Amino acid sequence: MKVVGITSCPSGVAHTYMAAEALKLAGQKLGIEVLIETQGGAGVENQLKQKDIDEAACVILVNDVALEGIERFKGKKVLKMGVSDLIKKSDAVMKKIQDTFQ
Repeated sequence: MKVVGITSCPSGVAHTYMAAEALKLAGQKLGIEVLIETQGGAGVENQLKQKDIDEAACVILVNDVALEGIERFKGKKVLKMGVSDLIKKSDAVMKKIQDTFQ
């Protein structure tokens, strides 16, 4: 199973990357491939490829500010969360995704 997403916080620094790392680690525990694009102070990093988006079971948008390029996810199941909430609940979120899409 593959999950893709975008993380972004108001300052575009610490929490953007903390959320991305939390998702990747939670996915790793469950054997889920997680690819995360970050939109932060350094701009867009690890931009998602359309092939990965197409193959993903769902998309996670973790943001407290507006995101760029969300039209790429049209037709996909999308989960939206705030950054702080996701960091606290990443394991539960990935388990729910696994239970829902497997």
